[in-house]
Amino acid sequence: MKRRTFLEAIAAVIVAGKTTFARQPGTQTAGLAAETRGAQAGLAVFDAGETATLNALADTVLPSALGAGDRRQAVRAFVSWFANYKPGADMGHGYGASTLRQPSGPSPIARYPPQFAALAEAARTRGAASFAALPPPARREVVEAFLNQPQPVNRLPTQPTGANLVADFMGLYFNSQDGWNLCYRAEINRDACRTLDNSEKAPAPIKG
Repeated sequence: MKRRTFLEAIAAVIVAGKTTFARQPGTQTAGLAAETRGAQAGLAVFDAGETATLNALADTVLPSALGAGDRRQAVRAFVSWFANYKPGADMGHGYGASTLRQPSGPSPIARYPPQFAALAEAARTRGAASFAALPPPARREVVEAFLNQPQPVNRLPTQPTGANLVADFMGLYFNSQDGWNLCYRAEINRDACRTLDNSEKAPAPIKG
């Protein structure tokens, strides 16, 4: 068989397979519905009370220069990190290293329930129904104490470890692209894939 004839035959088989799949009743609809359900289930990693606590943390520990929408986005990014976490995933190797790293371990989220409970208990001792119900000054007191127990946090983690909920939340934001941009007041966009065009120019300042 000539090479051209062989390639045409392979192409015909592929097209036929796609056509057959597309014509199966409900196949695509069912697949999309399953993906949607999976995404929704994955995003439900924190319950309503925990999400309210995270929103209150964002209002307490993130820069005041951020608007309410930016703080909510930081919470969504934190939730999304856990929704997309996959234990046992291939971690590849570090830059310049020739050996593979160990696969990812269990999700750090399993260490958070007692920490959420501790924040709620600290709020109750101050007369509030929840951490989110505390006035801002009292929240800051609770957060400061939380960052010093059981031992002081001297460095924010680049990604959640489970050791300290508040430090994990702060670390994920301040090490993010948005955190860097806000720090330098410039569109550094370190996570964006950019070309070398105009690389000699300083990043544009953040608008507004």
